[in-house]
Amino acid sequence: MSSVLITGASKGIGRGIAQELAARGHRVIATARNPATLEDLEIDQRLRLDVTDADSVAAAVTAAGEIDVLVSNAGEIFYSSVEEIPIDRYRHLLELNTIGALRVAQAVLPQMRERGSGRLLFLSSVAGRITRPSGAAYASTKWALEALVEAMAIEIDPLGLEAALLEPGAVSSGALDDVTLYTLPDDPYAFLRRDGGGPRDFISVEQVAAEVADAVEAEALPLRIPVGDPARRLLAARHAAPEDTPFQPTPASA
Repeated sequence: MSSVLITGASKGIGRGIAQELAARGHRVIATARNPATLEDLEIDQRLRLDVTDADSVAAAVTAAGEIDVLVSNAGEIFYSSVEEIPIDRYRHLLELNTIGALRVAQAVLPQMRERGSGRLLFLSSVAGRITRPSGAAYASTKWALEALVEAMAIEIDPLGLEAALLEPGAVSSGALDDVTLYTLPDDPYAFLRRDGGGPRDFISVEQVAAEVADAVEAEALPLRIPVGDPARRLLAARHAAPEDTPFQPTPASA
């Protein structure tokens, strides 16, 4: 069984992954900004870890000891058309979703390199491959994460290490129940949101957790792993679409 460190384990997907891996017999080190939120989890260690704080990351990785697998899950989301994105909130989103994931990876890689074994799994999203109106801020943090992890996977493969991107679609974790929306006065982009962003085919936290645990235990990993049938269908369609398909914006009168 593996020793697995999970970031963002206080609720939702991260919590579900911690429970699933513990049930499968792994040594689970669950982390959160407030470790009190982890007290009811039946796991091996509960540690404070704020991915935006380098000292917090270093302390948690030291306290965790040997880490076979990193599950990088911490993240947030907000909605806004590009013109409306608040720069300070976008900077925070990048710091959490992208730079925070990088910070934790940099902290665990030295011990993995020394051993010549280790696996780094990053919770990306289908939004790391496609985007839609009002989703640019979140999607761009995931697109950046995808570039970092793709390069990392190439760099660490000769060292005996692996990295992979896990790409779920909409998950019924509660994270999408009341997402902050930033708009301009007399919102000129309201017509793009009149249907609530379109239909969502949600999968459960338990399904995500099971597929992430399968990736922890897999003999070998592809670089990108769609999570859930809706994500597999959507990303297969994206892959099949010609890159030179003409762009067809939604008309304001539609």
